[in-house]
Amino acid sequence: MDWGKLRSFHAAAEAGSLTSAGERLGISQSAVSRQIAALEEALGVSLFQRHARGLVMTDSGHTLYRSTMEMAAAATSANAALKDQQDTPQGELIVSAPVAFGSTWLVPRLGGFTRKHPDLHLDLRLDDNDYDLLKLEAECAIRLWAADKADLIQRKLGTVATNLYASPEYLKQNGMPRTPQDLDNHRIIAYGDESSLLNVMSFACRVGRDDSPPRPASLKLNNVFAMLRAVDAGLGIADVPDYMASTMPRLIKVLPDHVGPIFDLYFVYPSDLRRSKRVAAFRDFVTAETEALRRPSMHQG
Repeated sequence: MDWGKLRSFHAAAEAGSLTSAGERLGISQSAVSRQIAALEEALGVSLFQRHARGLVMTDSGHTLYRSTMEMAAAATSANAALKDQQDTPQGELIVSAPVAFGSTWLVPRLGGFTRKHPDLHLDLRLDDNDYDLLKLEAECAIRLWAADKADLIQRKLGTVATNLYASPEYLKQNGMPRTPQDLDNHRIIAYGDESSLLNVMSFACRVGRDDSPPRPASLKLNNVFAMLRAVDAGLGIADVPDYMASTMPRLIKVLPDHVGPIFDLYFVYPSDLRRSKRVAAFRDFVTAETEALRRPSMHQG
């Protein structure tokens, strides 16, 4: 079968629409439609049902999709291997990182990396949910928890501590909490996605409530950087990483004897890419830049 037609089918199956598939492949919607139609004619089966809300795969479509998933992964691996045969790191490298860490810590430091590796182009994907590295949805990742799959290589980069913070304006108006129980009378900002591992960032709701239900949050946000901005705007008290709070030195640490969740930071990549020059270049850069996070003084209290 023609890989070009299979590639169009695979993109449409993943995207759920011809338009999105065309954008992903860099071709027109009509070209995707023609290739899928030709594939259906060659196979003698219907692969999609067309609906106003998008494409829905038929049983035959699901069967073919399972095969094209393996083919797409093999093609991606081959492409990565070819990139790494060059003498110097070059081409594209897909990196995933948590939204807050990526936007506030990593991005401001990328200038040094791009100057050192001008032929290596980063595709940085910021998301608090993990990309599947074994399927090469990303080629390497910075994560706030250890990998749980044997085919992944990981290096601990450091430790990230969190604490409760509030703005001076908020504390002037509402007073400084002296005990965890005092938080019952304060506005609490919490992480709003209970399905995420970052839900532990709702520490302000739980501290001092071991035998009671969590205190209700006045504001829930599913983005840690947005939590920091809410604190800075005087909307309440939240648990945020110390490295983020340090970018806003006017913020005041609340209940400093009650440290919030502590995360171990890891650099993770598939074992198939252990010899990748691109991954090695970014790994070495991140390892050097996170040296401060490996110093005890940076993550105590």
